[in-house]
Amino acid sequence: MSTAADIIAERVRERVRREGADLAEHAGLAERYVSEEMRRYAEKALAGSQPLISDESSASREIIASLTGLGPLQDFLDDPRIEEIWINSPSRVFVARNGVPELTSVVLTETLVRDLVERMLQSTGRRVDVSSPFVDASLPDGSRLHVVIPDVTRRHISVNIRKFTKRIRDLGELVRRGSLTADAADFLRACVRSGHNILVSGGTQAGKTTMLGALLAAAPPSERIVTVEETFELDVSASDVVAMQCRQASLEGTGEITLRRLIKEALRMRPDRLVVGEVREAESLDLLIALNAGLPGACTLHANSARDALTKLCTLPLLAGRNIDSAFVVPTVASCIDVVVHCALDHQGRRFVTEIITPTGSNEAGVIPGNQIFARQHGVLTATGNAPTRTAKFAASGIDIGAQLRRMGTRS
Repeated sequence: MSTAADIIAERVRERVRREGADLAEHAGLAERYVSEEMRRYAEKALAGSQPLISDESSASREIIASLTGLGPLQDFLDDPRIEEIWINSPSRVFVARNGVPELTSVVLTETLVRDLVERMLQSTGRRVDVSSPFVDASLPDGSRLHVVIPDVTRRHISVNIRKFTKRIRDLGELVRRGSLTADAADFLRACVRSGHNILVSGGTQAGKTTMLGALLAAAPPSERIVTVEETFELDVSASDVVAMQCRQASLEGTGEITLRRLIKEALRMRPDRLVVGEVREAESLDLLIALNAGLPGACTLHANSARDALTKLCTLPLLAGRNIDSAFVVPTVASCIDVVVHCALDHQGRRFVTEIITPTGSNEAGVIPGNQIFARQHGVLTATGNAPTRTAKFAASGIDIGAQLRRMGTRS
């Protein structure tokens, strides 16, 4: 901030301390304090005792952001084109704008970075310190915060803020953005409405969580959906939804709540559909057991392709213990997973679905075959002409998926 803005900001802080006010609790209080202090400053500046402020409106926004927001980062948080912000060091602040990363001109200080982290964690109930050098948390607007501190990092605090956006609410919006075609969206809606178990795969920042949220928007309105995540990211618009997230251990090492525990608790909450934000480890076993019991579900998973996602899902449950082997896991994955939707991010920042496959339900020497229903050809997601092998769930919901796919083939 400029010298004038620094002076005004400090005067507001002194007033807050003196009056015991809480700027976070009282909307508009920061604006009023800043306006009054700026007026006093301007009066002295006109008398020639202090330098004038060239742009009072800009200075006011800057001061309010430093008091109640996230200071130099606030403009990035307010910019709808920016999807992620990360700090590698005080002088290396990056943003991803429309999927494309760029180095900003913002230069912070070590003290300011620590202050920003403390301010962001204040409302989350989570902590980061020597005993717990990593933290994942959800900010009040739903954005995801991840922080790592030295000596896990070499020298500086590392901060990532993945912004939450409400712009994409359903499959129709993804169609309008070119992420998938109307035919593919219709097929996926039919899968959701008929209770298929859906695995959304892709790389980092490929839009997996966004796709999962859009799929859930197609669920029947009468469904009770229970979601479990490491930190809250999904925003489900259903009328009957319960969202749960993991919890860190306390300073005494107690009270930790893992994804495995959340999945087990979710099964006691009468869900019509169970959603796991992302499976990474042994919680995949608990999800498969739930799906194997006939409960519709969905999750995301990091993978290079749809078929790689199936292979990985056959491997992760083995982390649950030595008594778990592939003789149980592979057939369970083959019978439980109905649809795999693979997402990708290209070098220009565009996100799109590259393929949709439906496993056949069998496994051949540990490999799960699947029918590729949609594939990206010449830059367009196109119906391949293949049909799902298993159609019982479609039929039970009154959906003639074969006729629907034939109509798609006629249009293409």
